[in-house]
Amino acid sequence: MSRFASRAAAILIAFLTGSCAALFPREVSTAERLAVFPTTGLPLEKPVTIRWNAYQIPYVEAQTDRDLAFALGLVHGHLRLAEIAIFKRATQGRLSELAGPFYVPGFDKAIRTLDFRHAAPEIIAAMPAETRAYLQAFVDGLNHYQRTIRDLPPEYALLGMRREEFELADIIGIGHIAGLDINWFPTIGLMRQRGQSDFETAYARSLQAGSGPTVSFDATQTSAFFDLLSSAIRSGSNSFAVAPSRSASGAAMLASDPHLGVMLPSLWVMAGYSSPSYRGVGMMIPGTPFLAFGRTPDIAWGGTNMRAAHTDFYDVSTLQPDQIVSTTERVSKRLWFSGEIETRWAKGIGPIMSDTLLLDGATKPGEEIAIRWMGHEPTDEITAILNASRTSTPQDFRAALKTFALPAQNFVYADVRGDIAQITATMLPRRAFDVLPKSIVLDAADPALRWSDILDPTELPWVLNPPEGYIASANNKPYEAEPGVPVGWFFSADERIRRLRQILGANDKLTLDDMKAIQLDTVSLFVREMMPALREALAEAGAGEIDAAFAARLVAFDGDYRVDSVSAPAFETFLYHLAPRVYGVPLPENIPGYLANWNGFGKAFAFDLMNMPAEKRIAAIREAIPLAARDAAAFATWGDMHRLEVAHILGAIPVVGGNFLYANVPTGGSRETIFKSAHGFHNAVHPTRYGSQARHVSDLGDLDENYFVLLGGNDGWIGSANFFDQIDLWQQGGYIRMPLRPETIAAEYPTVMTLTR
Repeated sequence: MSRFASRAAAILIAFLTGSCAALFPREVSTAERLAVFPTTGLPLEKPVTIRWNAYQIPYVEAQTDRDLAFALGLVHGHLRLAEIAIFKRATQGRLSELAGPFYVPGFDKAIRTLDFRHAAPEIIAAMPAETRAYLQAFVDGLNHYQRTIRDLPPEYALLGMRREEFELADIIGIGHIAGLDINWFPTIGLMRQRGQSDFETAYARSLQAGSGPTVSFDATQTSAFFDLLSSAIRSGSNSFAVAPSRSASGAAMLASDPHLGVMLPSLWVMAGYSSPSYRGVGMMIPGTPFLAFGRTPDIAWGGTNMRAAHTDFYDVSTLQPDQIVSTTERVSKRLWFSGEIETRWAKGIGPIMSDTLLLDGATKPGEEIAIRWMGHEPTDEITAILNASRTSTPQDFRAALKTFALPAQNFVYADVRGDIAQITATMLPRRAFDVLPKSIVLDAADPALRWSDILDPTELPWVLNPPEGYIASANNKPYEAEPGVPVGWFFSADERIRRLRQILGANDKLTLDDMKAIQLDTVSLFVREMMPALREALAEAGAGEIDAAFAARLVAFDGDYRVDSVSAPAFETFLYHLAPRVYGVPLPENIPGYLANWNGFGKAFAFDLMNMPAEKRIAAIREAIPLAARDAAAFATWGDMHRLEVAHILGAIPVVGGNFLYANVPTGGSRETIFKSAHGFHNAVHPTRYGSQARHVSDLGDLDENYFVLLGGNDGWIGSANFFDQIDLWQQGGYIRMPLRPETIAAEYPTVMTLTR
C-alpha cells in the first residue's frame, strides 16, 4: 500500500471507529451534566455557591473575587471546554492538527502570520496586579476542569485533541480574534479592483455607501477561512436605549442583540455572578472572564461594532532586508504530512500578508503588503471591561474604557439614575490623511504615512442624554473624532439605524415588551423605499400582461419580511433575475465587485434601475418576470424559502458533517432588517448564515427585569438537553429572565451546588 493510501485509510478508520461516540453522542439530561461538575478538592479560599436554572444557566456566588474568577473558569470549562480548546488552537494557527486533510489550505499560515497573541506578553506584563490575579484564577479554574474531568467533550475524540493547558496568552488571543478588524474585507475587495476599469466607481460607491457586513461572502465566496472569521467576529449588531421620558416604567431601558454567524455552540455563554467587587448577569464570550454585555445593579450596556479605521495596508517591498524578520515554524497535520510555514514581519509595521490567503488576488506584481493593526498594540480590554462593570455613572464607565480597543465598539449605556449614553470605545491612530487614499496601499518608505499617535476612548466623541430621549446604534457611522483621526471608512447600510429611529421616535411610553418587539422587527426600508419606483417600472413594462398573478403578488410587497409573507418570495426571485440584467452579467455572483455586498447594492440598485435607458429597463423586466414567476411558484411564504439552519461548527467536515445539523426551520427577516437573518441573492431554498445570535433587554427600574436568549443553548456538550434548547424560544421571540435580587435568584435557580476545598 502506498504512503498516500495508508494515510487515507487511517483517516477513514479514525472517523469510523475511534470517533463513533462523537459522531453519535447519547442524549444527556441537565441533571446528568451537572452531576459531573467538580465540587470538592478545589483550591478555593472560601466555599462558593453555584445556582443553576433549567436552561443550565449558572449564577455564581463567591465570597472573594479570586474565588469568583476560579469558579467562572470551572463554569466555562463545564459548558464550553471543547469550543475554547478549538479557539485556542485557531488563534495559534493549529487547525490543521484537528482537521488534517480537511483543513483549508493556507488557513494556518494566514493565522500564524496575523499572530493574534503577538501583544500578549506586553499586555500581561502591563496589567494591573488585580487584573492579572483575576485572569490567572480564571485560567486556573479552566485548567482544573480540563485536567480533572473524567470524560472529555465529544469533539476531543472526533478532532484528535489532547488535554492541553491554557495560558493567559490564550485568553488574550481569543479576545483578539473576536476583535478582528472587519474593515479588512471591504478594503481588500477594493484592492482587488485596482487597475480595473470600474475601480473609480467601486471606490466612490464603497465610500459613499460603506461596506456591509461579511454576509456578502455567503453569495460570492465559500472559503472556510472567511466563514470562520465572519462567524467569530462581531461584525454587526443593534443596540438602543430609551430615557425615562420615553419609558412607561419611568426608568431607562436598554436592548442589545449582537449579530454573528449562525453556529453551535453559541459564541456566547449566559451567566450571572456576585463577589465583593462584581455583580451582574449577561453574556460572556467563551474563554473570557467578564460580561461582554449585560446588567449590574447600577447599569446596563450593549454595543455594536464601530467598524473603526484601525488598520492600514503598507507596501514594504522597498524596505531594506534588515527591516524584515522571518520565522519558520513546523506545522503538524492530523493523519497527514507535516510541513513548514514561513511568516514575515515588517519592523515598525506588522505582519506581511501578501503571500497569505487573506490577500489572495489583491496584490499587484512586486507588492509586499504588510498591515499595521491595532490588535498588535498593547491594549487591555480585560481590565477595561472589569472596571467598567463596577461603575455607576456614564462618566466613570467611559473612563474605565481607557485601555479598550478591540473590537471597536459603539457602547450603548443606561443606568438606574436615568442616564443614557453612547460611548465610542476603541483606539484610533492619528494619520497624515483624513480620507482613505485611492492608492489603498500606502508606501512604507514614507514616514509621513506612518501612525504618529494613538487616541484612546476618553479622547473620542460620545453622546450623553440626547434631547430626543433615545439612543440607537446599528453599525452606522458615529461622530468623527478630529482632523487626522478618521473614525472609519466603511459602515453598515443605514436601513437598520433609520428603522430603529423611526420606531423609537414614534413612541413616547415604551414598555419592555415594546423593546422586545423592536428586536423582532422584519421591515426592510430598502424595499419600502424602492417599491414606488419598482411599481412604476413594472407598470411601464406591462408586467401584469406577462403574468398577472405574479405581478400582483410582487407589487403587493410592503417590505415586511415576515415569516408568513406571501410577497417576499416574489420580490427575492424577481431581484435574483433582474439584478444581473441591470448590470449586464449572467448571474448575481457576476455583479461588479463594488456591488457584491448587500450594502453597496442596496444603495445603488434602485438608482441604477431607473437610470437605465427605458427600452433596456423594460426588456430586463420582461425577461426577468417569467423566470421569477416560475421560481416563486414553489414557495407559498417567505419561511418556505428562507430557513434558519443551525449546525455545529463540525458540520463543515465532509461526509460526517450532516450529523451535526440541529435545526432547519422557517424564519423571517432579511439582509438589513432589525431582525437580521442575512442572505445573498437566491431563487431557491436557502439558509441564513448570519444574524442575531443573542438578545438582551433590561428595565433599569427593576433589578429583576433582565431578559436574555441565545440562538442555541447554554451547554456546549453535544447531546446535552441544553445544547440547543433555546432555539424555539429565540425563534418565537421568547426570553429567559435573569434576575439580580437574591431572593428571586434563589427561586428561579433551584439547583444548588456548593464548591469546597
